[in-house]
Amino acid sequence: MIRGERDTYIRGIGQSQVGRRVGRSDLDLTVEASLMAIEDAGLTPADIDGVATYPGGGLAATPGFTGPGAPDVQDALRLKVDWLSANSEGGAQLSCLVNACIAVSAGLAKNVLVYRTVTESTNQIGGRGAAVSNPTVGSQMQWTLVPGALAAPHWFAMMTNRYMTQYGLTREQLGQIPVNARRNAQLNPNAVYTDDMSLDDYLSARLITSPLCLYDCDVPCDGSTAFIVSHVDSAKDAKKTPVHVNAVGTAYRTRNSWDQYESPTRTAVKYAAEMMWERTDLRPADVDVAEIYDGFSIITLQWLEALGFCGEGEGGSFVEGGKRIALDGEIPVNTHGGQLSAGRLHGLGFVHEAVVQLRGEGGARQKQGRHEVAVAGNGGGTFGGAMLLTAGVR
Repeated sequence: MIRGERDTYIRGIGQSQVGRRVGRSDLDLTVEASLMAIEDAGLTPADIDGVATYPGGGLAATPGFTGPGAPDVQDALRLKVDWLSANSEGGAQLSCLVNACIAVSAGLAKNVLVYRTVTESTNQIGGRGAAVSNPTVGSQMQWTLVPGALAAPHWFAMMTNRYMTQYGLTREQLGQIPVNARRNAQLNPNAVYTDDMSLDDYLSARLITSPLCLYDCDVPCDGSTAFIVSHVDSAKDAKKTPVHVNAVGTAYRTRNSWDQYESPTRTAVKYAAEMMWERTDLRPADVDVAEIYDGFSIITLQWLEALGFCGEGEGGSFVEGGKRIALDGEIPVNTHGGQLSAGRLHGLGFVHEAVVQLRGEGGARQKQGRHEVAVAGNGGGTFGGAMLLTAGVR
């Protein structure tokens, strides 16, 4: 099997100011994160010959969600690039990182700047609501529109209800995911929410769409995350510990639909994880930290199952009590606080935290003991992407 992703590694990372309504443009935040990543990689803008982002500019109906287009960032940084990519379809938000790996492996570029920027919090000022909710008749959501299920909280609430009915998941079990996220966020100086939150606080929070409450939903914010993806031939010159891409998963092996899955409790994340494990000799027991999507709490539960940390339908019992997923637990989950507390950086924040943990740079939230293998999972519902990362060695 050809595993071209193993020709690549993450050489540099950067993250801009992150917060609620920070009052800065998406391009300003992107330039900040990008220059941080370039410096972290020990490079200069003149060394960057590729740019990739998700989803790319031009989605006018979704203000605050897209970030600046790749050509805008290329121009702002005065980069001279041989390769450029932006797309909203593929292996979830991770698709831009996977595309960068493909380009580097194919020799189309040597050092690719990858970024993801959101200003959703700012763009919700004035009661405009969620930045992303624009389903149309005739789309894959045509059957959810009729009863009025117009946005992601509705779709995932239906999925959660089915999971509860089928497997006996309780709100007390599900609540361990946001409670764990908040506990870790309290150790992250860049997190949006760091106030104490107990399981009782979770259970008494207002419902958004039953059974999901306020704390089951991620936190819109403003911020940018950037990476430099380079060829392994340059790893010896890296300024920081090279974080190698061991395997990726981008598979779609069932219907791409919110309501026509082979099983109502499975989503595309199952197949992204399945493909990733097919491309590596490592196994779930080798993973030291899991930085996995939590746009809604139920998605994290699905990722834990899809990645093989527990069996299908066993997610509730696996997280019960919270000890297994805690920072000092069997498999620490979302060590930075995830999107539920640290802020919805829409996917790439998880990869950033995976690199931080593998480098041993997590400070108060650093996993103690071995931190050699990390997994990052992005997306939920109709799309998913997974990436297995290793510290120091391929």
